[in-house]
Amino acid sequence: MHPDDVVTSNISLEPARGFRPRTWIGFAIIALGTCAALAFLWQGLQSSQAAQHALIGGSIAALATALGTLPVLLTQQPSERLQDTFFGFGAGVMLAACAFSLVIPGLEAARISGAFGGGPWAAGSVVGAAILLGGCVLLWMDKVLPHEHFIKGREGAPAQKLRRTWLFVFAIALHNLPEGLAIGVGYAANEGVRANALAIGIAIQDVPEGLVVAAALLAAGYGRAFAVLLGMASGLVEPLGAVVGALIAGHSALVLPWGLGFAAGAMLFVISHEIIPESHRKGHEVFATAGLILGFVLMMILDTALA
Repeated sequence: MHPDDVVTSNISLEPARGFRPRTWIGFAIIALGTCAALAFLWQGLQSSQAAQHALIGGSIAALATALGTLPVLLTQQPSERLQDTFFGFGAGVMLAACAFSLVIPGLEAARISGAFGGGPWAAGSVVGAAILLGGCVLLWMDKVLPHEHFIKGREGAPAQKLRRTWLFVFAIALHNLPEGLAIGVGYAANEGVRANALAIGIAIQDVPEGLVVAAALLAAGYGRAFAVLLGMASGLVEPLGAVVGALIAGHSALVLPWGLGFAAGAMLFVISHEIIPESHRKGHEVFATAGLILGFVLMMILDTALA
């Protein structure tokens, strides 16, 4: 027998990895978990008006992200200076949203709920602990989930088997999830006008964010149409996060201040760990800072004028 025939025979006798029983069990567990999660969300949407409003607010934010990607189909890639200005603008909007739409309502909710006595020290401690928890959870996700930043490259667990496309997807999801949670928690606070202001502010900053995401994917070597489609898809996590945030925070008055603080901590982590470093890495700090201040002022006006 020829040696090549022996090798071929040995290979043919090895069972295919994709058909191992534990692989199918894993797929089955994932499928059942997904179905259970969808059923939970559907039931929550049927019974919670806040979740319905959150779904609408999150969907508007997702549409704003999709809208922002469209210029990449028609025009050249925006300059790095303009991208950094957009990054700064988004950071400013999110900072103001943390302060005026999440932390302050969280303190009020903690006082009203009477958690740990309901005094100012107790309210501050509850919201402060929730902010720390939100930041720690995002830090853990940042370390565990493999993902790729638009500028500084890969982070997280080893990801040799993951293509760069999916690393970008992880990064975008980590970035957009706190925004969706913030929208949902805002509606769970039963402050429709303020929650609308928060959703509008996030949607406003999602327009340039969608442009930056699509442009970054285009610069990374992906096709123009694929970069736009993936940029549009990046916003889909926001309505999902909004519904989850509304259902969890609306479960109990005691949970609400924790939900508001958690969303604020998650957004603060994204601002400090992702957006501001990205906007300052290419030498356009002045434009990024100007964008941040402009975004902060715009969101502050939206929040205080509409409240």
